[in-house]
Amino acid sequence: MPRAGRTPEVGEGDEMSDATGPQRPRPQYGEYASAEEQRARIRTPIDSPPASAPTSSGLPPAPPVPQWGAQAPLQRQARQTANRVITIGLLAYGAVSVLLSVFSFSDLTAVFDDVYRSAGIPGSFQNTTSAGIWGTVASVVLVAGYAVTVLLSVLALRRRRMAWWIPLVGAVVTYLLVSACVAVPLMSDPTLLNYVSSRGAK
Repeated sequence: MPRAGRTPEVGEGDEMSDATGPQRPRPQYGEYASAEEQRARIRTPIDSPPASAPTSSGLPPAPPVPQWGAQAPLQRQARQTANRVITIGLLAYGAVSVLLSVFSFSDLTAVFDDVYRSAGIPGSFQNTTSAGIWGTVASVVLVAGYAVTVLLSVLALRRRRMAWWIPLVGAVVTYLLVSACVAVPLMSDPTLLNYVSSRGAK
């Protein structure tokens, strides 16, 4: 028989309830929680976002260094615009030059007569048949070279590649071929051959 005045200790009621009936739900924080449960909950940290790991010097990590050659979109757009303007300008200049040259090649005899007068060569150009044939060949080569140059330039511009150098290289290659065509009737002209031989005899 228990003695009168005895106060049950903390936890005895829980043990008796565990033995005699179903367990009561786990108390929430601050609600019917024992001192041990409160201390356990206080020691458990609340979820928080992880802080960035400090470096060995204790300073925050430095921002990433941009890669070499990276360009801003505005700079890239400016380069593309300049490339397009220069390429189109060179092609337009080439078109005018091709038209003027084709008109000249249609009458190489008159062109060579002007050259003879400017150089002080007596007489006139006599190899007119050959000049007509090779003048036509030179015109075809010139137009074909310009057409290929325009095609390559347009393809490069559509692919957003540097195209300003294509008209320059195309002009050099085309005019080298054209000069070879024009030189054929000139180097076989009797007037020029007589003048060179006379100069050599002196």
